[in-house]
Amino acid sequence: WHRVPCPVLDDEGMHSGVIVCGDLHSDERRAADQLDEWAGFGTTVIVDCRDEWSDEQFVTRRHPEIAYVHVGVDDHGGQQPDEWFDQGVDGAVAQISAGGRALVHCHMGINRGPSMALAVLLALGWDVVAALDALLRARPIVGLLYAADAIDWFGRREGWSIADIADSQAAATDWLERNGIDHAHVARVIRAVRVTGE
Repeated sequence: WHRVPCPVLDDEGMHSGVIVCGDLHSDERRAADQLDEWAGFGTTVIVDCRDEWSDEQFVTRRHPEIAYVHVGVDDHGGQQPDEWFDQGVDGAVAQISAGGRALVHCHMGINRGPSMALAVLLALGWDVVAALDALLRARPIVGLLYAADAIDWFGRREGWSIADIADSQAAATDWLERNGIDHAHVARVIRAVRVTGE
């Protein structure tokens, strides 16, 4: 169920142009069905945040109308580089600004994908806490391990002061604690479900 695509909506229920998901299935027939579903959501670009795999050739063969931005990084728990956010956000925002939709994903849709989606929402003008709220509403399994990195990247790109960046990161940390976000717990639950089939 981590492969269910989750459209991010604003408080009025309007589509933000961002969809968060896990990756395509390893079985090509099931992956084809998933990709068709993604296309049905109006996806015009896929932002793939995985370092461990790329589906670019498969997507290009089956849905050549969907752009593919592969910005793979490892889910290592350390700071993610500015280039990762630059490439992923620029690819997504270009499509969204033209009326398209960006499907952002990693392997399980817990840390890398949702953190990149947060950066995209910030670049689209969203408030930090409003963006976090919308991501959690859309996808209750988010871990957002790299939320602070997204805020730091965006703040520096926009010329925020060090104090403003720190305040926004503190607001995100407070939000994570208030909402009981524990990325390690979420990952364990999903892996358990994958093993047991429950």
